[in-house]
Amino acid sequence: MKRFAVTGGAGFIGSHTVDRLLAAGHKVLVIDDHTHACPEPPDTQTLNADCGSEDAARALADFRPDAVLHLASKGGVQVAARNPGAHVKASLASTIGLYDAAIRAGARRIVTASSGGTIYGDAKKLPARETFPAAPLSAYGAAKRSEEVYLAALGRRHGVSTLALRYGNVYGPRQDGTGEAGVVAITCTRLLAGQAPRVFGDGMQTRDFVFVGDVADANVAALASRRAGELNVGTGRETSVADLIAILVASSGREAAVEIAPAKEYEVRRVCLDPGRARIWLDWRPRVDVQQGLEQTWEWFAARPAEAPRITQ
Repeated sequence: MKRFAVTGGAGFIGSHTVDRLLAAGHKVLVIDDHTHACPEPPDTQTLNADCGSEDAARALADFRPDAVLHLASKGGVQVAARNPGAHVKASLASTIGLYDAAIRAGARRIVTASSGGTIYGDAKKLPARETFPAAPLSAYGAAKRSEEVYLAALGRRHGVSTLALRYGNVYGPRQDGTGEAGVVAITCTRLLAGQAPRVFGDGMQTRDFVFVGDVADANVAALASRRAGELNVGTGRETSVADLIAILVASSGREAAVEIAPAKEYEVRRVCLDPGRARIWLDWRPRVDVQQGLEQTWEWFAARPAEAPRITQ
């Protein structure tokens, strides 16, 4: 048994990951401010607090984790774009405080969630590899890259093993479909509410959609590894938003005309991540393809129609 602290552990990706750690017999402390708590939170010790707060630092000091997985995040691309300074204060500063508190608490391993969908920007070649230069187009991507740099520097300074996982577009059961990010969850929520699926732009923009169960497996493997640096967690396949919505509409068995909205600013056109390093470093590979994952996700949302509020975004 090991002791793991997971920030954002009551949320979408975190809850799936914590479930796996608990099933393996590990002791887990969750730190989560419940901004985006999922409907199926893990049954473990949980502190309701910002991950960079003094309360979180005290909880980590008392818990003495062997390793920390940082999944807590505040806002996405559009939130950061509207007010980059506030995003830095709310997200980047909190994250760095968490890194420092984890090291002071004795953690010998820190794994952080980063963003393969934004850090590479509009890469000239796809799929993007970790050796490609970081070229974020958005404030969100710049902040994520900053988190990576800070983590690596603190790890070198204190002799702590660190790894940044550059996720693709994670989707699956338990995701919040009422916000600005997460096209799969938003589309499921809109369909259940009797609203038309919404496409921003022409729908031909692509993303590397990776199923949350596969991401949770990568998180667990990363905690057990001693590899340091940056690592893509994706499928190596592009899926257009238009194709994704078509699959969800077909899965729902409903007739729904797609609503077209203006394209969003600061978003990259194409995203595709090379998962080769993850195969070598973690013996990890995605096991759920997009068709199967979207069908499973729709089934989960459809089983909870009373919990799917109407959205207006």
